Amino acid sequence: MKRLAVYCGSASPADPRYVELAQTVGASLAARGIGVVYGGGRLGLMGAVASGALAAGGEVIGVIPEALVSGEVANHDCTELIVVADMHQRKAAFTRLSDGFLTIPGGVGTMDELWEAVSWAQLGYHAKPVGLLNAFGFYDHLIAFNQQMIATGFIRPAHQGILIAEAELDLLLTRMAAHEPHTPIFAMKSSEL
Repeated sequence: MKRLAVYCGSASPADPRYVELAQTVGASLAARGIGVVYGGGRLGLMGAVASGALAAGGEVIGVIPEALVSGEVANHDCTELIVVADMHQRKAAFTRLSDGFLTIPGGVGTMDELWEAVSWAQLGYHAKPVGLLNAFGFYDHLIAFNQQMIATGFIRPAHQGILIAEAELDLLLTRMAAHEPHTPIFAMKSSEL
């Protein structure tokens, strides 16, 4: 994996562990020679991931919608800052520029990005690993919900392993690097659906 799209919040929670985690993730990726592709902001966990990676000498590519650049939230310290027209172009760029997706804690936008990466993998728009860092148990309920979708039959057996969740970054990155693509819906016969 040469680059990972890192999905996370643009907010800074009161609990300092979250910002520290984001900085550590950025620095850890840089130490492994993995570039960061992220939302291009300088605020919250997004900014912390970028600053952690940059401080460790890593590559950071920010992808930000034009409307957010004018709001003075763009991080001009990035190795490269790509300005796009809208959120759809932003997410398409994340997919095009990265070799996988790493989600750390975040809010609604983070969930949108995570589930799109999972959905696109399921369909066959990409065959890249989708990782979820469950730091501090933040995603316990989301992982349980994913298991409920599997148990109920809304996630097919072939797609049950798309979401790779771990509490430790090293283990998560190891599992993501060992990712084996599954059979996407686009390649399945109607009898398999």
